[in-house]
Amino acid sequence: MRRHLALAIALGLSSCATNPVTGRQEVVFMSPEREAATGKQAAAQVEREMGIVRDPKLTAYVQQIGARMAKLSPRQDVKYHFAIADMAEPNAFALPGGYVYVSRGLLALANDEDELAGVIGHEIGHVAARHSAQRETRQMGVGILSVLGTIAAGVVGGGQAAQAASQLGQVAGAGYVAAYSRDQERQADDVGQKLAAAGGWDPDGLADFLLTLDREGKARSGKARQPSFLDTHPQPGERSVVARERAPTLPRGDTAPIAKGRDAYLKRIDGLLVGPDPAEGIFVGQRFLHPALGLALTFPPKWQTRNTKQAVAAMAPERDAMLLLEMQGPREDPKLAAQRWAQKNRVRVVESGATRVGGWPAFRALAEAQSQQGVVAADVTWIAHPAGTFRITGLVSPQRYRARQATFARVVESFAPITNAERQQARPTRLRITTARRGETLEQLGRRTGNRWSVAETAVANGIDAGKPLRDGQKIKIAVQS
Repeated sequence: MRRHLALAIALGLSSCATNPVTGRQEVVFMSPEREAATGKQAAAQVEREMGIVRDPKLTAYVQQIGARMAKLSPRQDVKYHFAIADMAEPNAFALPGGYVYVSRGLLALANDEDELAGVIGHEIGHVAARHSAQRETRQMGVGILSVLGTIAAGVVGGGQAAQAASQLGQVAGAGYVAAYSRDQERQADDVGQKLAAAGGWDPDGLADFLLTLDREGKARSGKARQPSFLDTHPQPGERSVVARERAPTLPRGDTAPIAKGRDAYLKRIDGLLVGPDPAEGIFVGQRFLHPALGLALTFPPKWQTRNTKQAVAAMAPERDAMLLLEMQGPREDPKLAAQRWAQKNRVRVVESGATRVGGWPAFRALAEAQSQQGVVAADVTWIAHPAGTFRITGLVSPQRYRARQATFARVVESFAPITNAERQQARPTRLRITTARRGETLEQLGRRTGNRWSVAETAVANGIDAGKPLRDGQKIKIAVQS
């Protein structure tokens, strides 16, 4: 009886709608109004916590491509928005309500506008087919996941560390971004290629980019690319074959691309930041360097690390402990900062005392806090750094604290002013376009130009054979530290 009642309530809250892509009636639980509101909220958090590339010319270029295809989209009851996500990794994603993003890493990996148009069309396909609403409907039986609450578990793997990681403020909407089904991906490919072709681009571009994405994954990991956090493109090699077969069957519009040819596209992306942004801090191995703030510290070997705009996090290989580096506020007496933190979080302080870290006044406290999974031990140190009051937090279960205490202490002790040599390591790396000489190899070109990419990375980024001599005058993407 309870099951029947729950079903009746669910059906009462749902509605039937015609899918703009398939033309079929579907039962959905997310209304267009809630879809728009959800997307707007998630987009604001993406901008706040992931960041948006603020290059007016490059942004306008992406928006121009997107706007042309949006006019051709089978779904016209949403306002499409296009932006460049400040992600070093090659990726693209769409949020509910028409928010479409390509990463700067994807722009650097693409080799012409046809490829970029295919990717943007693919993401429009997800919006047009209402894939976010479909997934929410399928999840009703086990409870609908909150848009803003799906990220922590994906980053740290659940448990007490997942609870702690919620402080990081990871990217909103990751639950929508990271888990489209294979059928949904194939449908988005189909829609994206049709939109690109109708807009005047070569529909083979999507196949080319998926092949490059597959090569990038193999070069990076030594095996086929696997789905990962914020990775909306599982099995790109297989999908590239399908897209290649479909491309010749699609009618192509007579509108010309905005950047005609590969060289014109490369001019658009020349100077693009590649890799992590030193302005937000970077990792060199396990050493975290932040030249703007003038600090550095070392996380334990083999711990998984992640840098966000809100905090730097590291998780133990055993997933039983976590470390967080955060700025709590302006520089102040670290003892007062500790007292305020303890009052706000209602923790029980077990022990505490003043100390010094990196030559600066500091205060350390061992506290116990209550989480949804039980009691957590928090080993917290506040440091009165010139740039502000920093907080280093080690989190672990009380039973495992003694085993992790020395590790937490070593991380705190490593917090120090950044050295001149480390500042040199943390200089930004930018994409540059260089001209090859006749018969030159990628290895020779790399030595001549100071290319920081390996031969394999350069070959993948340019869609060429690593061992094949280059043509005289051939334009090659490289990465140069500035």
